[in-house]
Amino acid sequence: MRLAGTPLTATLTGLVLTALVQSSTAVSVFTIGFVHSRLMTLPQAIGIILGANVGTCLTVQLMSLDFGRAALPAATVGGLLWIAGRRGPVSRLGQALAGFGLVLLGLDALATAFAPWAHEPWFSNLLSGLHDNRLGAAAAGALFTGILHSSATSTGLAIALAREGLIDLPTAVAFILGNNVGTCFTAILASLGSSAAGKRVAVAHLLINLAGAAAVLPLAFQFAALVRLVSPDLPGQVALAHTLFNVISSLAFLPFVHPFAGFLTRLVPGNGYRRGR
Repeated sequence: MRLAGTPLTATLTGLVLTALVQSSTAVSVFTIGFVHSRLMTLPQAIGIILGANVGTCLTVQLMSLDFGRAALPAATVGGLLWIAGRRGPVSRLGQALAGFGLVLLGLDALATAFAPWAHEPWFSNLLSGLHDNRLGAAAAGALFTGILHSSATSTGLAIALAREGLIDLPTAVAFILGNNVGTCFTAILASLGSSAAGKRVAVAHLLINLAGAAAVLPLAFQFAALVRLVSPDLPGQVALAHTLFNVISSLAFLPFVHPFAGFLTRLVPGNGYRRGR
């Protein structure tokens, strides 16, 4: 894995891979397999995870746009490229574009479906209860992401709710923090049959996202105020909050990759860890 030779290059590799496959969960699961097979060291894997957390922000930023208009053209063009590419690079690009278009169509359908609920008392009361309950909103985000196995899709749901005026920005911030924790669920499941080395990757993913969420959640209102200074519209603010959180969290962890890897080795004992460069 030459592209993951150091934690920094591994982070950049994870960012690019996630932007291409549009799933940080998939990249995390692949990384567990690479470490389990001794194709990658634990510090490299931690770098990949940090990059994957940032790479997923590209999808969310695109979701903050008027995705209803872009969804069908993206899916159509992607399908045509998929067919015309004949299993080459153009075909793979078409698959990615078609998949992204279908995701946008699904989110547009979610927004349409949620719009009538804004006038339902039970749903309004449910969301109103989350306005003053940051921990509850974070738990809801973690639950949704655990069910959907995609933090980008769950964040897209938060964008759709914000666009319909069903949640405010601090609630969306708390929901996003929960999304980042819930996305670890799939990686944890994937690591259950892995070696100790693979389990360390899943634990690293969980601890990184959990620590970031725990640090920002008490400051959700202040963080939301900062985001409002940069972006004027609410859907854009939700996407920006997701991006800022993941970038800051990854940059904060990056200098401590090797000590963190050593901590994980002690936390999850067993064979299978090779010290990185």
